[in-house]
Amino acid sequence: MIQTTLRQLRYFDALARHRHFGRAAESCSISQPALSMQIKEMEQILGGVLLERSARQVTLTKFGEEIVQRIGEILRSVDELGDFARASQDRLAGRLRIGMIPTIAPYLLPKVIENLARMHPELDIHVRETLTPRLIKEVVEGRLDTAIVALPVSEPSLTEVRCFSENFLLVRPGADKGMPVPSHETLREMRLLLLEEGHCFRDQALSFCNMQASPPREVLDASSLSTLVQMVGAGIGVTLIPEMAVAVETRSAPVCVARFRNPQPARTIGMVWRKTSPLAGQLKQISEVVCVSADALRKEHKAGPSARKSPDRRA
Repeated sequence: MIQTTLRQLRYFDALARHRHFGRAAESCSISQPALSMQIKEMEQILGGVLLERSARQVTLTKFGEEIVQRIGEILRSVDELGDFARASQDRLAGRLRIGMIPTIAPYLLPKVIENLARMHPELDIHVRETLTPRLIKEVVEGRLDTAIVALPVSEPSLTEVRCFSENFLLVRPGADKGMPVPSHETLREMRLLLLEEGHCFRDQALSFCNMQASPPREVLDASSLSTLVQMVGAGIGVTLIPEMAVAVETRSAPVCVARFRNPQPARTIGMVWRKTSPLAGQLKQISEVVCVSADALRKEHKAGPSARKSPDRRA
């Protein structure tokens, strides 16, 4: 009888995902030698070599690839067993693994955590910030309970719940304050700063500028909204950012912010989770907390003192 432990399965699953002993060990909160020892013991129990070891990376053998697929199914079943037990409770408690995209997390996350901690103090919240494709993959595979992303994601196995919408605002050098706001056609001819490939916000901005069909004249990429705004402040170009990011990202940059004419570019933010999740009822409650948090954030921003950075209403 094969007697691998559940802990060993989780260790090997982490190693298969990270393809690096150091990073896998860190994610499992154990030492690298301890992880290596557990994997070797697992190979002895299973009677086969699971991976090829080298100084720089880990490569799974064919046997290892087959094993890790089965391990994924086992771990999802184990996690769902715990979720069923949690779902039977009348209160929100226990571990909550939630993902957020980078253009939401720095701005909305503090308010969401604050409200969840106040309303549901027994929740143990674990946050993962990464790009939408990775979040969706991890929700589908059961490594996350839910994710807050821009909708739609159009994944058949996921439930999508709309939480709120927000507009995109134009950020220009401070010297441009009061100047006419360009149309999306004019914006195509300007030096437009965008997030790098992989960010859904980049695609949404390009869609507003109608830049999918043909490449823009000049687009520069950055890895964060903060970098984009600082580049604008340095006079390198202009950019679009979501409204929730304005108060944080423009407070220390010599820029001005303006709204586009209607219809304004916007995105819909919502939560997604597996349709089969036993926690669907609880996650629906959490989505309501996200809505409340976003509304509170909007009210705080409207009441903010930074008149210099307020959106130009003459746009």
